[in-house]
Amino acid sequence: MAKKEKLWNRNFIIACITYFLVACSFNLLMPTIPIFLSEELDIEPSKIGIALSSYAIALLIIRPFCGYWVDVFQRKPLLVLGIILFVAAYVGYYFAFTVLFFVILRFFHGMFWGLSTVSANTVAIDIIPPARRAEGIGYFGVNSNIAMAVAPYIAVNIYDSYGFNTLISSALGMGILSIVVVSFINIPIRKKLDKIPPMSFDRFILIKAVPILFNQLFISFGWGTLIAFAVLYGKQIGIHNSGIFFLFLAGGIVLSRVTSGKFVDRGHLHLVMTFALLAITVGFSGFALLHSIVAYCISAFLIGIGYGTLFPALQTIYINMAPASKRGTANSTYLTGFDLGIGLGMLLGAYIAQYTGFSNMFLISGGLCSLAILIYHLNSKRVYEKFKIREPN
Repeated sequence: MAKKEKLWNRNFIIACITYFLVACSFNLLMPTIPIFLSEELDIEPSKIGIALSSYAIALLIIRPFCGYWVDVFQRKPLLVLGIILFVAAYVGYYFAFTVLFFVILRFFHGMFWGLSTVSANTVAIDIIPPARRAEGIGYFGVNSNIAMAVAPYIAVNIYDSYGFNTLISSALGMGILSIVVVSFINIPIRKKLDKIPPMSFDRFILIKAVPILFNQLFISFGWGTLIAFAVLYGKQIGIHNSGIFFLFLAGGIVLSRVTSGKFVDRGHLHLVMTFALLAITVGFSGFALLHSIVAYCISAFLIGIGYGTLFPALQTIYINMAPASKRGTANSTYLTGFDLGIGLGMLLGAYIAQYTGFSNMFLISGGLCSLAILIYHLNSKRVYEKFKIREPN
């Protein structure tokens, strides 16, 4: 029996801690900016959607270039640079008192977030043994999910008790700590390319995976509505500390994510994807229709189970369709699918909520996810089986 390759080596642990700290820093603001804009600046939901979605637009612009850069240049310098720029942008929030300033600041912050995340994910995949890729991706992503659970819950309490500036200082401090940690990581030096490949569309987007990216939009739309409006929705239906939503959401994500990768590695990819999409659909339906603290928490947990199962499976689909030389492009395409869907969820969801209510917005999110199940089995599954690379690389 072949010896199982070691996953939890020193560099993988450092990569996980770094990603956790950066994600904590990021998620301290995600649920609280809508509250600040609504309660302090008296901004209506549609304009809040514009302010929030500007970062997703920036991600759409920068992600393809990031994929090209990490495929061409050494990855550690890009990772460190991305995190430094991302952390430095927090200083701007001390001076953000208008919607226009928020839109511009979130745009630049989104660009730096894009470079950080593409670099971090690609570095992690470089470190993970190929035979344990989906499992490793699952564990690596859990760090972001735990951060997403802890940070918003703490953020709501910090905001209510100490105000927005203290919250910014907390995010800034967390980010600085991530810079210190990542400086200790050792990444194998990649062979220098004889010549830098020209910029072309297929270096920015994994073209053969575009049909899967299209399907991904229906899935990630709901994620955009959640991170933007779950807290405001909770307050509207009488949940005192609606930050608890993120605890149950991430609890479901963590529980499913650490196990689903193993099922993918054992060849059950399509079954895992189907289960994930069904869980998300049911979770959104309950979230929209049942207005009680128990239903609020159970729905959050179900949605978490769904997305936690989905993330490593979907990322594995992209990675398995690309050679090692285009690993950054594959990661960039995977993340771009979420960026675009999340941006649409924030922007269009804000208008849906303003004119028909938050419940209908979340019900539509569930409906789109159910449509994604149909698209996956009619098209995405066939595309993957046609273009996947048989041996992990």
